[in-house]
Amino acid sequence: MDFEEYESLPTSDVGIHMTAGAVAGIMEHCVMFPIDSVKTRMQSLAPSPEASYRTIREGLMKMIHSEGIMRPMGGVNAVIIGAGPAHAFYFSAYEGIKSRFSSNNSLHNHFVNAGAGCGATVLHDAVMVPADVIKQRMQMYNSPYSSCLDCIRKLYQAEGIKPFYRSFTTQMAMNIPFHAIHIVTYEKFQNVLNVKREYDPKAHIIAGGAAGGVAAALTTPLDMCKTVLNTQETSALLHLQQSRVVGLTGALRTIYLMNGLPGFFKGMHARILYQMPGTAISWSIYELFKHQLSKVHRNDSVAPDSDSDLGRDSVVRETRSELETSGTTNMINVKEKRVILSPATNKTVERLRSLHMPGLTASCAAADDKFLSK
Repeated sequence: MDFEEYESLPTSDVGIHMTAGAVAGIMEHCVMFPIDSVKTRMQSLAPSPEASYRTIREGLMKMIHSEGIMRPMGGVNAVIIGAGPAHAFYFSAYEGIKSRFSSNNSLHNHFVNAGAGCGATVLHDAVMVPADVIKQRMQMYNSPYSSCLDCIRKLYQAEGIKPFYRSFTTQMAMNIPFHAIHIVTYEKFQNVLNVKREYDPKAHIIAGGAAGGVAAALTTPLDMCKTVLNTQETSALLHLQQSRVVGLTGALRTIYLMNGLPGFFKGMHARILYQMPGTAISWSIYELFKHQLSKVHRNDSVAPDSDSDLGRDSVVRETRSELETSGTTNMINVKEKRVILSPATNKTVERLRSLHMPGLTASCAAADDKFLSK
């Protein structure tokens, strides 16, 4: 399969991208959720001694030992509900923008890929931001919420819809550069590792992991701000004598007052280790769906040969015609499919109508001997 076939076939069906994206997003978040739980706690501004971790391994062991084996998965329901539609919108928008504006110019395509990542992020975050709020509230140590529904109910009763989108501008400010870097890095690695742009699981995994790691490292300070806005830690608010943290500037100020400059990079290792395998899983699953669905599309479009049902019925026959090229006397043999229909082949008419063969000509001997073009 060449580049044009592989890259263009799936863009014709938004449903393909939405289905593949939804599955990829849910798998990514579910598989990596325990590490994400540790990362959230490591970004705490004033962690409890029982929830102070130096490494991901230590964090997971402490959580399981003191809070139960399922505690690292607390809040995963919110992610499952949010990640499906969020990633469905993300990948469908990404493919749509890329296919519409891409060209043969390499530099131009870098800007197109970055723009596709930014445009896709807007749709993604509109769905994912409330899910992240619920998820991170559930992940915190001594969370006052018994379930995701309990968290939604209590937050809404206390402040209405505001807490669900309090970090929206900050998350947009983080995710737009994150996904721009992510998409450009992924496509760059694909150009090096997968020049022919064929389905290559190894190339997709390496490119996806590298893209996620680079983007995660560069956007960690903004991710820290998002966590502060989503969690609204009581201990930090009491220490600073304020009721809540509001906006990106408020988050930046709070982090600096509590932990100084190093505070902006808390949990960076956990974030990278979360994003690298997560994005590798997401891209490999997405590309797998893209490959399999394009194979189905190709099989449906293949013209019948002599071994097909139509060939066995002696309906499709190959003939040769000679065409004279303009300006030369060279004769070129051109194969064409000629279909001869007889009363005995009525059952094959419907098959012929379902074919997508622009050059197909047919004669109906049983009808009026006129040629029909499909």
